[in-house]
Amino acid sequence: MNKDVIIIGAGAAGLMSAATAGYRGLSVAVLDMGKKAGRKILISGGGRCNFTNENAGPDNYLCQNPHFVKSALSRYSAQDFIELVDRHGLNYHHKTLGQLFCDNSAQDIVDILMTECEWAGVEVKLRNEVLSVEKNAEGYTVTTNENTYQCKSLVVASGGLTMPKLGASPIGYKIAEQFGLDVLPTTAALVPFTLHDHDKQRFDGLSGISIASEVTSENGVSFKENILFTHRGLSGPAILQISSFWQAGQAITINLLPEQNLATTIEQWREQQANKSIKNLLATILPKRFIDVLVAEKVVPEKAVNQLSHSEIKALSDYFHQWQIKPNGTEGYRTAEVTLGGVNTDELSSKTFEAKKAPGLYFIGEVIDVTGWLGGYNFQFAWSSGVACGLAV
Repeated sequence: MNKDVIIIGAGAAGLMSAATAGYRGLSVAVLDMGKKAGRKILISGGGRCNFTNENAGPDNYLCQNPHFVKSALSRYSAQDFIELVDRHGLNYHHKTLGQLFCDNSAQDIVDILMTECEWAGVEVKLRNEVLSVEKNAEGYTVTTNENTYQCKSLVVASGGLTMPKLGASPIGYKIAEQFGLDVLPTTAALVPFTLHDHDKQRFDGLSGISIASEVTSENGVSFKENILFTHRGLSGPAILQISSFWQAGQAITINLLPEQNLATTIEQWREQQANKSIKNLLATILPKRFIDVLVAEKVVPEKAVNQLSHSEIKALSDYFHQWQIKPNGTEGYRTAEVTLGGVNTDELSSKTFEAKKAPGLYFIGEVIDVTGWLGGYNFQFAWSSGVACGLAV
């Protein structure tokens, strides 16, 4: 079966690229081994899909070449995608920090992409597992469990290794290596931390407690959002963000009171509520269950606030503003939102996403070494890279 363009992967980047190419009059087929298109879209954002971020810019991405994302993001911005969903009448709402979510369901985003593909004459072939890819005189031969396709341009939009239950596979990396492209080591990112057994036991009863914090990695990157205690360790937006900057064996520093100076607050308490216990006063600004754990561990003394010595006040201030904890690891690809690493961007054109060593072969979306922050940035890169590639194939 002959096509101008074959796209491997019916996710965000693949469908966007397919519609863009189809509207240019090219014959396009999208191949995906799953039963449904856009499976990761459907479960993202708690089923509401945080489909872009109004603030998306190059600084919100991790990539070995920090300039690589600039071209695609400038040519197809968050505003461009918002205009697309507006044309389809999507109901959505703004959350904090520029995040946009569907009002109803992530299915609405998949429906928009599938409608665009239909209007552009694109064939989306599900339950088609790619078995092999070969170079031929005209372009590429792609063999699946259902068919053999010939195409001039082959686009790999196969995603990363996250959420294996949804059919994540390393096929994109294998194709890159087959054609001599460098693939950087991959790891789970935007992922919860697990804790060592002694810390897990300490915080055993705190699951579900959330604290507005500022979390800093050893290399000095910090994020100010909530942390969340879980049965296995720590999660929440600030933890997911910092996980992309964390390496095994490193500690993270958590400021549990980023909006106030605890030493100053304690001085005010000494003047106004001198006879109250420090543990009860701390429980007015932090969750009581958390303070109870620290009292049991003798981090928080069982004293009235006016009985605290200067060294005790300093110790408390240091603890709450610079709580250090060393994660045991992460929950891995099973719960990670994205994959860090992938096809080295030095191998690709930043304008078209074509492989420099293999004309007609393109890589877009999560399979390449571009990882966005939490908050709609990864979807925006999927849309931007999909459009850039769709205009070039």
